[in-house]
Amino acid sequence: MTDTAINADDNVLAQAAAWADAGHKVALATVIETWGSAPRPVGSQLAIREDSTFVGSVSGGCIEGDVVTRALDSIQSETPEILEYGVADAMAWEVGLACGGKIKIYLEPLLSA
Repeated sequence: MTDTAINADDNVLAQAAAWADAGHKVALATVIETWGSAPRPVGSQLAIREDSTFVGSVSGGCIEGDVVTRALDSIQSETPEILEYGVADAMAWEVGLACGGKIKIYLEPLLSA
């Protein structure tokens, strides 16, 4: 079983810290705003490792693939980004956020000290 099978109920921040301590590059995605029928509440998090392994959830699965892809870019560029998904956005249907709500995510690479 790989880390990608870890439940969202696990401690995402602890796992992100453990990966970083082990020398992995990591990004953290946090839900910062929702509107309407959003799949996960504000504060929900997803930690992503440079090899695409992830733990947690920001959408119950409907946009995680896109968030992971964007996180890998963020890790490489070392640049934070705000991601927005909503039903009115064509990307929402492409990545599966068809629940009728909107979600805003803060994506940040964890930089080593």
